[in-house]
Amino acid sequence: MLALTAAALSLPATAAGAVSAEVNLDGTAAGLTVPLPPRVTIGAPYTPCEAECLGGGGPGTAATLTFAPDPADTGIVSYRYLFSSEDTWSTVSGETATLTYVPQQAGLHSLYVQAVDGTGWGGSSTRFVFKVANGEATVGRWHFDEASGPAVDSGTATGTTRNDATLSGGATRDDRGRRGVRTHGEWDEPLPDPVTDRGLVLDGSSGYAATDGPVLDTRGSYTLSAWVRPDTLGTTNRTVLAQDGGFRLAYDATRGTWTFGPSPSEDADQPALAAKHRARPGVWTHLAAVYDASADETRLYVNGRPQATGPAPGTGATDGPLQFGRAPADGSPTEYADHFDGSLDEVAVWRRPLTDGEIATEARVDEGYGRNGMELVADWSADGASGTVLTDTVSGYGPRLTLSGGAGLDGRTLTLDGVDGAATAGGPLVDGTGSFTVSTEVTLDGTEVATWDVGRVGYVFGWRAADGSTWGLWYEAAGLTTAFDPDTLEEILVPTGFWKFGRRNADGTHNAATSSEVARTNEPLRLTGVHDAQAGTVEFYIGKDRNGSPLSVPEPTGSGTFTIGGSLNGDTWTHHLPARVKDVKVWAGAVGSLQQLSDITAS
Repeated sequence: MLALTAAALSLPATAAGAVSAEVNLDGTAAGLTVPLPPRVTIGAPYTPCEAECLGGGGPGTAATLTFAPDPADTGIVSYRYLFSSEDTWSTVSGETATLTYVPQQAGLHSLYVQAVDGTGWGGSSTRFVFKVANGEATVGRWHFDEASGPAVDSGTATGTTRNDATLSGGATRDDRGRRGVRTHGEWDEPLPDPVTDRGLVLDGSSGYAATDGPVLDTRGSYTLSAWVRPDTLGTTNRTVLAQDGGFRLAYDATRGTWTFGPSPSEDADQPALAAKHRARPGVWTHLAAVYDASADETRLYVNGRPQATGPAPGTGATDGPLQFGRAPADGSPTEYADHFDGSLDEVAVWRRPLTDGEIATEARVDEGYGRNGMELVADWSADGASGTVLTDTVSGYGPRLTLSGGAGLDGRTLTLDGVDGAATAGGPLVDGTGSFTVSTEVTLDGTEVATWDVGRVGYVFGWRAADGSTWGLWYEAAGLTTAFDPDTLEEILVPTGFWKFGRRNADGTHNAATSSEVARTNEPLRLTGVHDAQAGTVEFYIGKDRNGSPLSVPEPTGSGTFTIGGSLNGDTWTHHLPARVKDVKVWAGAVGSLQQLSDITAS
């Protein structure tokens, strides 16, 4: 007969500590019995996956689950349960208990349930599986990938009219779309030739795109989603999406951030929802807004994270078209203002309220098979370079690195003396509150760091945030250790230290992923840091090996100047690093898998 220990039964710590014998599967040990697997049922519109697995409901549609003891059990007082998407067990009380669960995503959902008796013993788990159907698809989606002509509506909701958008005024397309360079197709098959994503570019004065008529009935529920990259913000309001009589998703110059509220021609006095952090020019940012008619509630999201909740925006008759990059002027349905200056891409609308989980997936640009849409926004290579300025000629965004102090270009690498050598870019490159990936090949000077005190820090790269903390990748000294020198056949002292990627605050505290291996010196290493804003984690890689598990980080506050070779606090440089840097690459978006990481860092 098989036997289970108390730990194998996931017993409470107090109970497990009191057990000295093994517990058999029949539940007996020294007169002790443990509960049998409980019964689990689910109410409509869901059904259990048994002989067949039929999807029901959808994201946001509640599932009612009932837990009951095995008929042979008595004295059951509660149940412990765990959904496969969660990390910790929860408890619900009662001999028979009912749980309401609101799924955030479509697909299979697995649940593990244990019955618990009055002594605190939990028995074997029941595994219960049900399938959540897909919610209604987009009624409109515009990629702006066309060579010319209108932006084609590729929405896939059944029974809806396609609403292509006509580009007008100073509206064009360029090769800087948010999905970046695509190397794999719909079924993850390698494409014969890479495809460069395109986006909509608006000039801030006359450029816009518009459908012929309304896309959404704003008296019912809907969701908006768009990627934006403003060239300028400042003192001028900028509209992302608007529909007359309904809503406006925009930048509010007075508040300095993204907002969602009624169309000006609907109700100019109703306050709009506002994001928590200041909007940033020159970086890709994901915006989403939801109107839930059943709850009479609106929600605003930035980079997949909830920002604010409030009352309904305009819900009157909407006979105006969907506007991309402009809005009706106050009190007028025929005059327009607040033109967007910059790029828009991947605009989508639904006639239902998306869940938080669905919006996070949209913000991740999830393309399936462990691949996310990633746009290369900076690519500096020191190969063949000289002078005091290093210009990115690859990404299409053209950021320039300006060298200072003891930084130089030797035709192969960017050399940093560890004293005052550094380089700065003209902006943050990516939205620090969003997902991004940064990769570099660096050779750390072992002779120099061998003289460092324990705890001394040197930055490969970083950028300063408004609260005095910074995203970055840095080396932290941990002292010296002895090693055998094969050349001299003697023991020598060598430096030990670790790489860290994440946030380091002005007071020296940090939330950072730390390399699991001691940092190697005097040899080139490929170091990659990933911030997944939707998961709220950072990861760190040496070569293609992830060092440690993803580390949870608090929500960041923004981005400042991107620096290499040191940390810039206002006008003061600190934390210089002695090293040689071959290249630095920055992407908007987090890698979705090790395979994708290998692909993007291969060159």
